[in-house]
Amino acid sequence: MGKIIAVANQKGGVGKTTSAINLAASLAALEYRTLLVDADPQANATSGIGFDPKDIENSIYECMVDQAKVDDIILASSINFLDLIPSHIDLVGAEVEMINLPNREDKMKQVMEPLKEKYDFIIIDCSPSLGLITVNSLTAADSVIIPVQCEYFALEGLGKLLNTIKIIQSRLNPDLEIEGLLLTMYDVRLRLSNQVVEEVKMHFQQMVFDTIIPRNVKLSESPSFGVPAILHDAESKGAISYLNLAREIVEKNGVAVAQ
Repeated sequence: MGKIIAVANQKGGVGKTTSAINLAASLAALEYRTLLVDADPQANATSGIGFDPKDIENSIYECMVDQAKVDDIILASSINFLDLIPSHIDLVGAEVEMINLPNREDKMKQVMEPLKEKYDFIIIDCSPSLGLITVNSLTAADSVIIPVQCEYFALEGLGKLLNTIKIIQSRLNPDLEIEGLLLTMYDVRLRLSNQVVEEVKMHFQQMVFDTIIPRNVKLSESPSFGVPAILHDAESKGAISYLNLAREIVEKNGVAVAQ
């Protein structure tokens, strides 16, 4: 039975999509059957692994709103063990279209649940908001990774997200856990980055991943090539960090680390 992990933070620019893409690719590189779900209307996770959103005819939108068969939506990526459920700009309208549907918060869960038999890990890249699509993603997920950038406003909005997670736990998904807080955009040269790391670890302790994602040119470049960092430059600090994160998650969940 696979595990569904949402990557969420309503604050933009924290490395959310970068983390979703590269974590999914790293799990696939470790030979775990992995599905990346792009639940963001910007479709950056879709383009980030080589698909042009303009060419996408069916997406997660059709699954949630039109009850399209999910098996018809899944695309095989160029990476072994990694598949994609793409997104499309149409997802912007899904929240309005779903507003009067019964059990509107469960639409994503209904799509994802059967796929847990097929995949070891399902990674959902959430929209940078706390709207209905993100609520759907968190309701469908077993756990959530929260990227936190190592910058001045690191903790801004984090309390709001944690409060949303508590509400979802109490009303919609009592089994939802916090997989961990992931520190991103770390610059060892900056005193501020080190202060943020210390502050986050002091406040959240065991909830923080040991792996810290550095600022890295190869991580920034790879989306323009339509590949994860591990294919762009496997020896870059960014690629190695996400591979370490994948191993940390696998070990945390009691799954044997593939060689």
